[in-house]
Amino acid sequence: MILNQYLTLSNTEIDAINLSIKVALTAMTLSLPFAIFVAWLLARKQFYGKSFLNGLVHLPLVLPPVVIGYLLLVSMGRNGFIGKYLLKWFDFSFGFSWYGAALASAIVAFPLIVRSIRLALEQIDQRIEQAAYTLGASNIRTFFTITLPLSLPGILAGFILGFARSLGEFGATITFVSNIPNMTQTIPLAMYSLIETPGSEGAAARLCMIAIAISLVSLIISEYLARQTQKRLGQIDARN
Repeated sequence: MILNQYLTLSNTEIDAINLSIKVALTAMTLSLPFAIFVAWLLARKQFYGKSFLNGLVHLPLVLPPVVIGYLLLVSMGRNGFIGKYLLKWFDFSFGFSWYGAALASAIVAFPLIVRSIRLALEQIDQRIEQAAYTLGASNIRTFFTITLPLSLPGILAGFILGFARSLGEFGATITFVSNIPNMTQTIPLAMYSLIETPGSEGAAARLCMIAIAISLVSLIISEYLARQTQKRLGQIDARN
């Protein structure tokens, strides 16, 4: 009886888990096209300001998450220099909503997705793309029929790695959209509230174990896909 009570999830915990998954999936789905484009630029093109772009993309990795949350608050909040116009013109606001949590998660996880995709693109032998050009394929057709399929395992690995990072996002989220149950309270925020609540150690431990399990599975899948990318590209190089 005691064990069942310890393992049974409360409505608050279930809501936090469901919200975390929704936020992470939304963040990754919306940021993936931009990540692919930026990764392609960094892997394939030489241009003025490339080092600056590379630094800007990876900046969230070294910035304190609270700083990212504050910058989002002053820019995308209800009174932010961008957010106030979104509210005025479209009656939409990132502030104090799960959309804001998704935005914060997307920014924090973006460097991980770009890095994974960029590594996959850099491993592709560009002679394959050049062969397609000589056969009359356009840049767009070559990208969608050759480059993108070859880098797909890397893209999926980046998506999953970013998804796991989004599930663990705390600092930027709580700074930007606060900790509101059923609205912005993801797994880390729910754990924070439970830790501060006397007698809620069991609930905090359950969410901790769930977060560890999801993150561990995500890392294993991401590593597997990365190996599949290397194996697939190695087989292509062997045939050439």
